[in-house]
Order: sequence, then structure tokens, then C-alpha cells
Amino acid sequence: MRSKGGPRTRQASPKALAIGGAVVVLAAIGIGLAFAFSGGGSSGIPSGTPTVGTLNGALPGATDIQQLYGGIPQQGLTLGKPDAPVRVVMFIDLQCPFCRDFEVNSMPTIVNKYVRTGKVRIDLKPLAFIGTDSIKARKALIAASYQDKAYNFAGVLYDNQQTENTGWVTDSMLAQIAASVPGLNVEKVFAQRNSQQTTQIAKQAEDAGSADKIAGTPTVLVGAGVQKPKDVSPSGQVPTLAQVTSAIDAALGQ
Repeated sequence: MRSKGGPRTRQASPKALAIGGAVVVLAAIGIGLAFAFSGGGSSGIPSGTPTVGTLNGALPGATDIQQLYGGIPQQGLTLGKPDAPVRVVMFIDLQCPFCRDFEVNSMPTIVNKYVRTGKVRIDLKPLAFIGTDSIKARKALIAASYQDKAYNFAGVLYDNQQTENTGWVTDSMLAQIAASVPGLNVEKVFAQRNSQQTTQIAKQAEDAGSADKIAGTPTVLVGAGVQKPKDVSPSGQVPTLAQVTSAIDAALGQ
């Protein structure tokens, strides 16, 4: 596990996010046209890939991720009980190394202390401003969310994250990640990653980021009940576990 260290700058600036959003919109148009003519399909899956994910031969970290999220309800990009009294909103980019650090160092405590106990639900908002690999990874994550395994998919991906914008998010890598999530149908992930629904969900995340003036990733917002969630850390800084748990405890009235 990596040390959290002191305050650090988030992965993006507002300008970078705005540019990235424009790139995503253009890419989404191309994706939509490609899907319309091709009908989607599961092409790109390497031969020999299991049809359904399993821990047998899985990527590093897959067993720990299964234990972390096992038994906790997932619905799409939401983790935890729908009626949990506190809502946490997480804006992430799957290529962001700070997001990986947050997943590895902070999520286990948040999940076990608050989500598993029914106190918190988490809504994931995947952005994709760093580069093409971010876009490809996000599409696969959203497709995995249709099988209610988005958090498992993201966890395995983070544990095997490589250097940004090096072309590491290949079909082979995505297939290995999906195949390392028990019960996840790999063919469905590949077939649905270019769907119109996936494009719409990606755009919704971008719109939410713009509305909340998200300056970079990771950004964590916390709110009680119908309250509008608020950023837990100073603008431009990576949230610490202490900041997140303090905000959750305050929202719970503790």
C-alpha cells in the first residue's frame, strides 16, 4: 500500500477538465456512429478469456477486491443501501494515480466502517480527461455497472494501473480485468461498452462534474439526506481519509 502523505494537488485543472470534456463529447459522437453501423459486438476479447469472471488465474489484487465489496449491494454506479442516511459522491479518472492511492489506502476503511454497515452509499462519477486510455477504461467500467460490478472492476483496474497515456488500456487488459471479477460476463462488458446508454451515462458524469465545478480527481463530496454534498478537502487537493471520515461523521451527527 502507498502512503497517503500530505496534501497533494489533484490530477487536473478546471481548464484541463473542460478540454477533456470536449474531447469526450467528440469521441462519444464517433463511438455512437460506430456502434450504430456495427451493432456493438464482443470483438476484441482475446481467445482463451473466460466467458465469466473468476478468481482462478485472476490479476493481482482481485481476491482482496472481492472480499472488500462482496455482499454489499451495488446498483449501477452506486454502492451501498439506497436509503443510507449519508451520500458520498466520488469523481474519479481510472488513469489517475491519486485515485488509485485513494482506492488502495482509503476505500477499505470507508467501505467497511460506513458502507457495509448501511450508513453511507457511494455514487461514482467517472470522468475521462487524462487521455484515450481514460475513455476506454471508463466505457468498460460503465458496461460492468450494468451487471452491478462497477466497483469490483474499478478496484482490479486500480491494482493493475500502469503509467498514464502509454496505451496500457488495451482490449487484452480490459478482458483480463473483467475476467478477474467473479460472476462478471466478459462478453457482455465488451458488447455494451460502446452502447448509446454507455455514452449517455458518461455524459451525465461529465455534466455533473461541470455543475459541481470539479477541478480534478479524486474529488469526494459528502452530504446527509437530501443535502447537496460538499467537497471535503480544499480546492485542488487530494482528499485524505481523515477528511472524508470527519465529513461523514459530521453528516451522521456523530
